[in-house]
Amino acid sequence: MADKQYFAAIGRRKNATAQVRLTPDAKMTYVINDRPLDDYFSVEEFQKVVRSPFTRVETKDQFTVSVVVRGGGISAQADAIRHGIARALEEYNGELRGALKSAGYLKRDPRSKERKKPGLRKARKRPAWSKR
Repeated sequence: MADKQYFAAIGRRKNATAQVRLTPDAKMTYVINDRPLDDYFSVEEFQKVVRSPFTRVETKDQFTVSVVVRGGGISAQADAIRHGIARALEEYNGELRGALKSAGYLKRDPRSKERKKPGLRKARKRPAWSKR
């Protein structure tokens, strides 16, 4: 467990993919696409989503969380990072699996955008019907 340099995992949500590395360190730091967490996610809600796996398992261990995230919107990216962190934490310590699984952090959210159909404006939006 402690002989590895870092613990890596991939998290996904919609079209967002996050490559996460957890490196044991003296203090907790987050680096997302070479930017600090507060700089990348200016909204407090998304910062809480990213930190939630650590608060859920109440880990006393400190990590440097390094993330490369691509695709999707800002909300999907936050959820993808959370998914990746949870998977990396499970790789770090298998005993954390129960708490992470009960919170739903290990399951990839399968919902994504529905495709556009021919003859419609969007996936389900239709042109206005007129009698004449």
